[in-house]
Amino acid sequence: MNIKTQDELKNISKKHIILILHNLRSAYNVGAIIRTAECLNIEEVFFCGYTATPAHPKIAKTAMGAQNYISWRHFNNTEDAIICAKNSGYYIYALETIENAESVFIQENKENIAILVGNEALGIPVQLIALCDKPIILPISGWKNSLNVSAAVTVALFHFCS
Repeated sequence: MNIKTQDELKNISKKHIILILHNLRSAYNVGAIIRTAECLNIEEVFFCGYTATPAHPKIAKTAMGAQNYISWRHFNNTEDAIICAKNSGYYIYALETIENAESVFIQENKENIAILVGNEALGIPVQLIALCDKPIILPISGWKNSLNVSAAVTVALFHFCS
């Protein structure tokens, strides 16, 4: 097992990736996303709208303590979170199942990226996608056209962290 001390963790540089979570309904999905984000050492998570934050009691069940080791902010408005990331020099991807989206797997690794993900049932509103630099998709070949949001985030993060 590769267990690191607190001092070792402080010296590991963060991946310049921000996750922007738009109105996610399930605190359990959010906890799983937090755990993945912490495991991959991404820079920050933006919790937007009614997405549960690390203080929510259900987060601890799936985050398993990872919520104590991530940097995060809450934005009432997802548009403000996107603008914040853009103003900080981040290239914004919208991970969504829309017609003009390109496969996540053909995207090149950029210096600073943010990935916007949306509500499990409703997705990302078109006005938010319009604020992003590019829509991306996970290619799916089964009957169902999308993965669970925490699974989708995990796949996308592993691609961009490789």
